[in-house]
Amino acid sequence: MRMMLTKTLEVLNTRHVKDIMKMLEGQFGVTEKLQLGFLRSNKDKVYVINKDVDRVDIKDFRVDSIGMYFGAYMKDGFRLSIEGSQLVGRLAKKNVLELMDEEKHEWMKGNDIGIEKEDGFYIVKWKDDFLGCGKLKNNKLLNSVPKPRRLIVVNE
Repeated sequence: MRMMLTKTLEVLNTRHVKDIMKMLEGQFGVTEKLQLGFLRSNKDKVYVINKDVDRVDIKDFRVDSIGMYFGAYMKDGFRLSIEGSQLVGRLAKKNVLELMDEEKHEWMKGNDIGIEKEDGFYIVKWKDDFLGCGKLKNNKLLNSVPKPRRLIVVNE
């Protein structure tokens, strides 16, 4: 039986969490278990919450949403959100792209970046900051930064 937390969010059981962890290991080399609770929306978006949330009886509250957007199931892999990349980036052992200053500026503006590497999803990093996740296809890193989060002017 599936536990529905809200009308649109399902609490993922251990088997589904293991599937996510296998995807993270395969794509990014993340082997450390995340001590988080995972939820999935009806649009295949994944959210994370503190596992202690089960201590709160929420049946008397009107809950419309809960958790932090972590990433989404895509037909060819798992795409991390900006916050998801920040949570797992330090644990990633592969598929992390380190951007140069000018490339970082273009990424923050929402532009795609030309990079010659193998196709797939990559965590995007600049210095010690994780900036999100992009899909590399045909030597082009496709930007997935939502329009409201893009910068018009990027300062050093």
